[in-house]
Amino acid sequence: MAVARAVKLQKTVVNELRKHTASVIFLHGSGDTGPGIRAWVKDVLNEDLVFPHIRVVYPTAPARPYTPMNENLSNVWFNRYNLLNDSTEHIETIDSMGRILTNFVEQEVQSGIPLNRIIIGGFSMGGGMAIHLAYRFLPHVAGVFALSSFLNKESICYQVLREYSGPLPELFQCHGESDDLILHQWGEETNKELKALGVPCSFHSFPDLDHELHKAELEMLKSWILQKLPEVME
Repeated sequence: MAVARAVKLQKTVVNELRKHTASVIFLHGSGDTGPGIRAWVKDVLNEDLVFPHIRVVYPTAPARPYTPMNENLSNVWFNRYNLLNDSTEHIETIDSMGRILTNFVEQEVQSGIPLNRIIIGGFSMGGGMAIHLAYRFLPHVAGVFALSSFLNKESICYQVLREYSGPLPELFQCHGESDDLILHQWGEETNKELKALGVPCSFHSFPDLDHELHKAELEMLKSWILQKLPEVME
């Protein structure tokens, strides 16, 4: 834990100067950065993902050797043995990053934002990491979103949820039907398994969408975020 807490993640923040009553933490995909995913979202939406009362935070994963890239350094949330859904999870790196991101979220809490006013999510690997973070480390967050993401068939998340009896945050999930990197079927199977284990889930399919973001998807995400994190009247 001490080693994990020593890692300070770089971050890009939207709505930093305004007073906010909620936070969204948006995790990028493998090989990307916080500024990179923010710029991509802005390009797709033609504006930032911005809300009057919500701060949006895009952390950057530290560079680590990544096995699917021949152990070359890449900004990834965890390592993988390969990019197949029946592969064994790289538990050591997932858990290490889970502790680092838990500390990252705790900093939001210390700034005055309650855990039940924080949503965690991401694209591709970022969405997978967000699912691990919410359902294994921080089950009291306001919600989780995963865009073009999946969990491995024998994910430790499923094992943990079989033993968990408390309330769980809602999962908002989207996936392109033409995704040939993270197959639509993998995302759908993840959603069905989590739902069977008691997670409140929604799953939205986008025909002809590859492994990318889509404006309609992000507009749906914005509406869902506002539903989960309405403005608080003081």
